[in-house]
Amino acid sequence: MKNVFTCFFLIIGSGFLFAQQTITGTVTDAKNNPIEGANIYLEGTYDGASSDSKGHFTFETEESGTQTLIVSMLSYDPHYEMGEVSYFKDLKIKLTEAINSLSGVTLTAGTFEAGDNSKVSVLKPLDIVTTAGATGDFVAALQTLPGTSTVNEDGRLFVRGGTAEETQVFIDGLRVFQPFNATANNMPTRGRFSPFLFKGISFSTGGYSAEYGQALSSVLLLNTIDEPDQEKTEISVMSVGGGLGHTEIWGNQSLSINTAYLNLAPYEALLPSTQGVRWNSPYESISGEAVFRSIGDKSMLKLYTGFNHSNLDIEQEDINYEDFVRFQLKNNNLYFNASYKYYLANDWSLTSGASIAWDTNAIRIESDKVDAKETASHLKLKARKNYSSRFDLSFGAEYFNTDYDETYTDIESNDFESGYSEGLAAVFAESDIFLSNRFALKLGVRGEHNNLMEAFKVSPRVSLAYKPKENGQFSFAYGDFYQRPIGQVVKFDKDLQMEKASHYILNYQHINNGRTFRAEAYFKDYDQLVKFDTEQPQFNSVYSNSGDGYAKGLDVFWRDNKSINNLDYWVSYSYLDTKRDYRNFSVSATPNFAAQHNLSVVTKYWVEQLRSQIGFSYSYGSGRPYDNPNTAEFMAEKTKSYNNLSFNWAYLIDQQKILYFSVNNLLSINNVSNYQYSDTPNMDGVFDRRAITPPADSFFFVGFFWTISTDKKSNQLDNL
Repeated sequence: MKNVFTCFFLIIGSGFLFAQQTITGTVTDAKNNPIEGANIYLEGTYDGASSDSKGHFTFETEESGTQTLIVSMLSYDPHYEMGEVSYFKDLKIKLTEAINSLSGVTLTAGTFEAGDNSKVSVLKPLDIVTTAGATGDFVAALQTLPGTSTVNEDGRLFVRGGTAEETQVFIDGLRVFQPFNATANNMPTRGRFSPFLFKGISFSTGGYSAEYGQALSSVLLLNTIDEPDQEKTEISVMSVGGGLGHTEIWGNQSLSINTAYLNLAPYEALLPSTQGVRWNSPYESISGEAVFRSIGDKSMLKLYTGFNHSNLDIEQEDINYEDFVRFQLKNNNLYFNASYKYYLANDWSLTSGASIAWDTNAIRIESDKVDAKETASHLKLKARKNYSSRFDLSFGAEYFNTDYDETYTDIESNDFESGYSEGLAAVFAESDIFLSNRFALKLGVRGEHNNLMEAFKVSPRVSLAYKPKENGQFSFAYGDFYQRPIGQVVKFDKDLQMEKASHYILNYQHINNGRTFRAEAYFKDYDQLVKFDTEQPQFNSVYSNSGDGYAKGLDVFWRDNKSINNLDYWVSYSYLDTKRDYRNFSVSATPNFAAQHNLSVVTKYWVEQLRSQIGFSYSYGSGRPYDNPNTAEFMAEKTKSYNNLSFNWAYLIDQQKILYFSVNNLLSINNVSNYQYSDTPNMDGVFDRRAITPPADSFFFVGFFWTISTDKKSNQLDNL
C-alpha cells in the first residue's frame, strides 16, 4: 500500500512539474539598449512580468500549446511572438519606436500650413485675415510669405518665378476654375472667397502631392469648416459696402451662409482716383457663399456653393491714344462642389466629390466686344488605407472637363469665334512611410491624359524628412509637374504639348516655444514652354513648345510670438534668380513679374488698455525688369523698388462689436510696376512711355462689425 501511495504522489508531482513552463528573455530597442519596465504577458491570461534595468524578464505559466506572447511599452510599437510555450526561452526581443503624430517627423518641404490643428502650421486662419494691408483677402496675406512676389497691379499669386496661371486653387480637394474676381487691365483682383468659412489653408510653393496636378508652380488648398461651434449672425457695415452672414445648426447638420455687396462709387466720390483712370461706373459686385454639412456615424457630406456678379466701367490712359480708352466689364460666376467621405472597416476610407463652375464675361473695349463663356467640371474618387502608424496608401482617379467659347465682334460687326473643349483624365497613387520618429518619406506618382492634345504624361513625386533633434528637421522634395498651356493659347492652337517643370527643394525648419525658423533652397527647371511670334496670342500666330527656363533661390521665414508680451510678428525674405524664354520673348530673360529680392515684415500688437489690436505690415520688392525699345538689349532695365507700409486698427467697442480702420500704403509711395511704350517713335526717333502705377497710391477702409452669438463672446476679429 505504501508503494502505491508513493507512486501516486510521484505521478502527480511529475505532472505538476511538467505543466509549469518558464518564459525568459531580454527586451531591447533597435540599438540594443535594454528597455526597463516593458510589460510581457501571455494573451488572455494573467501570466506575465516586467523587464528589469537590464531588459531581462522571467515568469512561469501553466499554459501549454501554441500561445501569443505580447510585449508592450509606452512609446514603442507592441511586439507579438506566436508559438509553442516551451520555446519561449531566452528570447531576444527588439521593440520598434512608435510613431508619435504630435512630435514625430513631418513632411514640410515646399508647403506652408495654416490651420489650428496642424502641428506644422506657421500661420493660423486668424493670421490670414488680420494682416495689415490684406483687407481680409487671404491671397494678399499669403503674399507676405516667402516664395511669393508682390505684383501689385495684378493681385494673384506669383510663386518662385512662376506666372499667376501656374498656381491652382482647390476647395475640399476639388478644383476651383475661376478663383479670382474679374477686373480691368493693371487693376489688382481679389480672391472670391470669405475667410471665415475655412478652417485651414495649405499653401504649397512647390513639390506638392501627387493627388494634385495641372500646376507648374503651386497649389492652394482651402478646407471648409467641418462642424461650427455655435449658431451666430454676423453683420458688416463698411465704407465700400456691407455684408450679412448666419450659421444655423440642427443636430449633426449645419448651414453657413454669407452675402456681401460692394460698391466703390461712394469711396471714389470722396477720394477719387487720380492716376491714369476715370471711372464712369466704379467697381460694383454682389456675392454670396453657402456651406451645408451633414455628419453621420461614419461619414461626412459637404456642399459648397459661391456666386458673384460684378461690373465696372472705366477709362484708362494709353500712350498710343490721345484720349483715354474705355473698358467695360460684366462678369457672372457660379461655383458648386460636393464632397462625401465614408469611413469603412479595417481603416479604409473612401472620398468622392464633384465640382462645376459657370463663368461669363461681357467685355467692351471702345466699340469692340468680347463675349466669353466657360463651363468647367471636376469629378474625383479617392481611397485611403491606413495599414499602421508607419504606412498608409492612397490612390484615386479624377476627370476634368472644360468648354470655352469666345466671340469677338469688331467695330464693323464682324464676328470671330474661338474656343476649345478639353477632357483630362488622371490617376494617382501615394504612400506615407514613417521608418521612425526621425525619418519619413512620401512616394507618389501621377498619370494624366489630355484628349485635346492627345498627350499622356507621368509625374513622379518624392519627399523625404529627417529629424536630428526634437525641434528641428530637414526635408527634401522632388517632383515633375505638367500643365496645359493657358486658354488664350489653346483656343487658337490645339496641337501643342503640356508645359513641364521639375522641382528640387531642400528645407530646414525649427519650431520651439512660439518661435519658428524656416529656410528653403530650391531649383525649378522649365521645359516645353509655349512660344509665339506676335505681341499677344492670336489666330495667325506661330506657336511651338520650344521655350524653357529656370528659377532658383532661397526663402527664409522667422516668426516670434513669445519674446514680447502681446506682440506677434513674422519676417519673410526671398531671393529669386530666374530666366525664361517663352511667349514672345526674343531671348531668355527675367520676366517683369519676378523681383530678385522680396521682404515682408508683419506685426500685430494687442493693447489691453485700449481694447485694440494694432498691426503694421511692410513689403519691399527690388526693381522689376522691363523692356525699353530705345535700347538694344531685351528686358535690361528695372523699375524703382516697391515699398508699402500698411496699418490697421481693430477697436472692441464691446465683446461682440468692432470698429475697424485700415490704410494700405500709409506713406503714399508712388510705386511703378512697369512702363508702357508707344508703338511708334516720335519725331526724334524715341519711343515715348508712361509709367504703370496704381489708380491711387493709398486705400482707406472703415468698417463696423457686429456678431450675435449664443455665447455672447464671439466676434469678427478673426475675419478682419
